[in-house]
Amino acid sequence: MKISNETKVGAMLVVGLTLLILGFSFLKGNKLFSKDVTLKGVYYDINGLATSNPVTINGMQVGNVSKITPAKDMRHIDVELSITKDIVIPDNSIAIIQPNPIGTTSIEIKLGDSKNFLKNNGVIQTQANAGLFDDVLKKVDPVLYEVKKAVGSLDTVLRNFNTILDLNTKNNLRHTFENLNTATTSLTVSAASIQALLNQQTGAITKSMENVQSVTANLAANNGKVSSIMSNLDSTTAQLARLELKRTMDTLDAAIGQLNQIMASMNSPEGTLGKFLNDPRLYNNFVSTANKLNLLLDDIRVHPKRYLSISLIGGKAKAQPLTTPLPDTLDAPYIIQKIND
Repeated sequence: MKISNETKVGAMLVVGLTLLILGFSFLKGNKLFSKDVTLKGVYYDINGLATSNPVTINGMQVGNVSKITPAKDMRHIDVELSITKDIVIPDNSIAIIQPNPIGTTSIEIKLGDSKNFLKNNGVIQTQANAGLFDDVLKKVDPVLYEVKKAVGSLDTVLRNFNTILDLNTKNNLRHTFENLNTATTSLTVSAASIQALLNQQTGAITKSMENVQSVTANLAANNGKVSSIMSNLDSTTAQLARLELKRTMDTLDAAIGQLNQIMASMNSPEGTLGKFLNDPRLYNNFVSTANKLNLLLDDIRVHPKRYLSISLIGGKAKAQPLTTPLPDTLDAPYIIQKIND
């Protein structure tokens, strides 16, 4: 089946646009095969935050804001963070918006102390920023800042208390005091009953105390037997403890022996794992492959017409291919390798 010229031109146009977009992204410094981690946070006020604004940890930029999605009722705003650095973030970390009146609003991540870390598409905790005025006040007059916080907290408590004291709450309080009065009357009756129980002549407590005294007298008479039983019990528990300790030490000794065998196998160049760890040829092959790939990418970026040429009149690329890498290539391991050689 013969393919028409229009189909060929269309296919070449699609391929050319795709390569153009990828090349433009590569020239901007973006990774072609990105492994960025996306984190999500929910805010109620983003203080002028916009997409592409930086995300920092300890003053260093580790990513940017990739997406901002407000709710339909505008009660909350979802913010997605793209972490471009290869780092781990504890799952109890907090993302705080830092407004800057003379610069760009950013998000600062305060690292937590958890041993568990956030994964891709994980949700990070957020916290509203106190604002620029509160930050300045905290630095100029810390006492006045604490007084302001206390007054705000007291105002919140009083407002909540006034909300609680509605008509129904007042009626409930009145019923509570009535029930408390009834409970006090019941306590008076109970006190009279307890007094009757404590009567030395007919009280049940007096008889119970006599029975307790009889039991303690029997225990005192058999004190020697009780001491012998406790001594035997102590000896038995000591023997059990020694038995469990010996069994544990034997198990630990066997585990250490197996670990030594594994380490010897790893250090030996005869095994498969030992060859991977001790043979430098694998590392050299990886470095050589990376060098060739970087050289190919540099050549595509500098001479794209050599790999894709669209011309209605005709013509060929006249530039010669690259034989050495360009000096502006970032993170070029082959330059270090060539210097070492």
